[in-house]
Amino acid sequence: MSVQMLSWEHRLLALANAGLDSHVPTDPVVRDGLVLEMAYARCEAITREHSRTFFLASGLLPAPKRRAARALYAFCRISDDLIDKAGEDPQADLAAWRRCVLEIPSPCDEPVALAWADTCLRYRVPRVYAEQLLDGVARDLATRRYETFEDLAAYCYGVASTVGLMAMHIIGFEGPHAVPYAVKLGVALQLTNILRDVGEDWRAGRLYLPSDELAQFGLGEEDVAAGQVDDRWRAFMRFQIGRARRLYAEAMPGIRLLAADGRFAIAAAAELYRAILDDIEAHDYNVFARRAHIGALGKLRRLPGIWWRSRRP
Repeated sequence: MSVQMLSWEHRLLALANAGLDSHVPTDPVVRDGLVLEMAYARCEAITREHSRTFFLASGLLPAPKRRAARALYAFCRISDDLIDKAGEDPQADLAAWRRCVLEIPSPCDEPVALAWADTCLRYRVPRVYAEQLLDGVARDLATRRYETFEDLAAYCYGVASTVGLMAMHIIGFEGPHAVPYAVKLGVALQLTNILRDVGEDWRAGRLYLPSDELAQFGLGEEDVAAGQVDDRWRAFMRFQIGRARRLYAEAMPGIRLLAADGRFAIAAAAELYRAILDDIEAHDYNVFARRAHIGALGKLRRLPGIWWRSRRP
């Protein structure tokens, strides 16, 4: 089995492969068992509060992997919130958080840091992926525009492909040949986020859409600011959604390279997120006035088909 790689992906694949060869700590997390259970419970609460889709998908995992996946989500959520809900000195806050989550055992008593440290040890999650994720979220402090899709893909790798690579270690995978699929899926998921959140991001002062591709469709920042859906915008969004769908299609075969007890969960996360693209289309590409989503009933209705496809050889 092989995956087609585009030119921009080779650089991302080199970053991902570096993680496979990195040091994985083996020192135990010395903590009272009750404290650790409470730390994992905090991660579960954060996941439930902030991502109904991830909470649903991770609930399809066996219990030990489920709580590890939610520790991963909570680690990512807090890391992202340090930037999106920045205090007076986000650089200092992020530096302090890096020390908490990258040193094992963690020097902090913060519950999510404790649960994440335990997860990293239990599942031998390479530290470099957590470092790359923290570097990725830190880019939002300095970078608010992306000139090309290659630039944007590097950002997507940092904040999303790294998550998939860490999740892959929690779930279990066949070998290095699974890595390109995780990279592609992460870019597809983040691109979906970006397309869904255009209006919200613009109001926060950020524009993740590639400037050169906007220009190709006769669009500029003033058009995003106006929030007008016209034929130019529809054509641009069709192009971006088509790219995202291709990435999903190329990534999905990699699910067969995961441990059998984790395939349904990852397939559910991917397909439920991909369905957001359908909702964007169904509402005439208007991502300025509403946030595209799939309701609880729509998610549950899709699960049997996802389960069946995840079991096919």
